[in-house]
Amino acid sequence: MSDPENVDSMDPRERLQEKILSDYPRLGPDDTFKFACHSGVSCFNRCCGDVNIFLSPYDVLRMKRRLKMTSGDFLEKYALMPVQKDMKTPVVVLRMNDDEAKTCPFLTDAGCGIYSDRPWPCRMYPLGLAAQKDTPDGWRGERFYFLLEEKVCKGFDEAREWSVRQWLDDQGIDEYDVWGEAFKELTLHRFFEEGGVLSPQKMQMMFTACYDLDKFREFVFGSSLLQRFDVDEDFIEDMRRDDEELLRFAFLWLRFSLFGEKTMKAKAEVVEAFKGKLDKKELFDAASAESSEGGPG
Repeated sequence: MSDPENVDSMDPRERLQEKILSDYPRLGPDDTFKFACHSGVSCFNRCCGDVNIFLSPYDVLRMKRRLKMTSGDFLEKYALMPVQKDMKTPVVVLRMNDDEAKTCPFLTDAGCGIYSDRPWPCRMYPLGLAAQKDTPDGWRGERFYFLLEEKVCKGFDEAREWSVRQWLDDQGIDEYDVWGEAFKELTLHRFFEEGGVLSPQKMQMMFTACYDLDKFREFVFGSSLLQRFDVDEDFIEDMRRDDEELLRFAFLWLRFSLFGEKTMKAKAEVVEAFKGKLDKKELFDAASAESSEGGPG
């Protein structure tokens, strides 16, 4: 990860979650609120600056594709990777312009310049979502919405009324939530609850697999990974050209390689050849060693 920004030791996502759980009223899908954002509102565009926009892997995928950039170029130009002492997983934040207002780099006079591919936090506003981790016995953790009602925002004075459900549908949240839930299976994994810590090598692998997809593709097809594991041939071909399929594979690979889940299966001939010599961890380490030499690093 490049461009580190050293801040205090607490993960900013955890800090925000604590504030939400303690300070914000909870909303359900059928609760309503009034809000509208358009060029006729006096504060139009003013909210698009001096704000921390945490980016998910799917956010980066959509934005870099919209801009016709490689993932590496996008991350270099438009992202910050903060480093905290107790950081458990990689964090990627949208880099604001270096001007007095710290405006979003995609802001135009007419509004968002990448509106149809804007990241999840921008789609959700003025709603936020807080979600607690699912319990080990299968109970779904509590999820609730909350309203980010800021005094500077005049959109709340508009007459248009929405239910939470209507807003989510209008903003195209469903697809983002599907990918967000898959990402949470990694970031909220019980490995971390039990005190597990990723090595620098594995932290880098997680960052590359989740955020730097073009580099991860080079690793997948340039190392012996696909020779070591059973992966459907159609899936392999899809990964060559489809970023969503590659990200799907990345999540499966990380659940196997970081947490030992049975999401990947070694080929029978590989298991037989190294029987008694290689366990699952060593299979991962062998592939990772290749990545550090010629793949993501």
